[in-house]
Amino acid sequence: MASFGKILGGGIGWALGGPIGAVIGFALGAVVDDSKFVVETTNTRIPTQTGDFSASLLVLAAAVMKSDGAVLKSELEYVKKFYIKHFGVEHTQEQMLLFREIIKKDIPLADVCSQIRRSMEYASRLQLVHFLFGLSMADGQIHSNEVNIIERIAGLMGISLPDYNSIKAMFYSDSESDYKILEITNDVADEEVKKAYRKMAVKFHPDKVAHLGEDIQRDAKEKFQKVQQAFENIKKKRGIK
Repeated sequence: MASFGKILGGGIGWALGGPIGAVIGFALGAVVDDSKFVVETTNTRIPTQTGDFSASLLVLAAAVMKSDGAVLKSELEYVKKFYIKHFGVEHTQEQMLLFREIIKKDIPLADVCSQIRRSMEYASRLQLVHFLFGLSMADGQIHSNEVNIIERIAGLMGISLPDYNSIKAMFYSDSESDYKILEITNDVADEEVKKAYRKMAVKFHPDKVAHLGEDIQRDAKEKFQKVQQAFENIKKKRGIK
């Protein structure tokens, strides 16, 4: 039987237990030999590894894609491209087989998010939210059901509302997006804009997820660059030096 390490393309620890392990275990059983693969629950605190992030991402992505009642080819391609980029073609083929089985399952979302909140550090949870918004926009359209479930996921994972709105503003632009990304309003003083930028630059710095590998760290740079661009846009509008 294929191992979790091979299927998920990296080290895996705490995700083997609890509801995430159960969902993936049943899906893996269907992929391998149509039998149920049982994973024992563990409460041991283990540092997040690449496989934990990958497992969490697969389950949450399935929940988002199912939320509007249609699993689109563009969404599957977005997930596929992500895994090719991070784990290579061979592992991606295995993961997409697994993912298609996960999509068929009922996702115990509250339990899954509780496990992630308990076991995964905050910066990695922020990166999960960022990925889910990218998935939602894979076909170039805004889907309210998907946005609603991403907001629910963020809340269940313990992401603060300002942080959620900051990431959302990176994908859904309006006249206030730059300020939302920095978690401020447009009536604050220039000095507060600078303070907000410094705070967000630390919070979204790619080094926060360095332990998940260079590829995921590079993806995290996208959030960091959005913070930098928002600051530059506001500086230009206000004439801040």
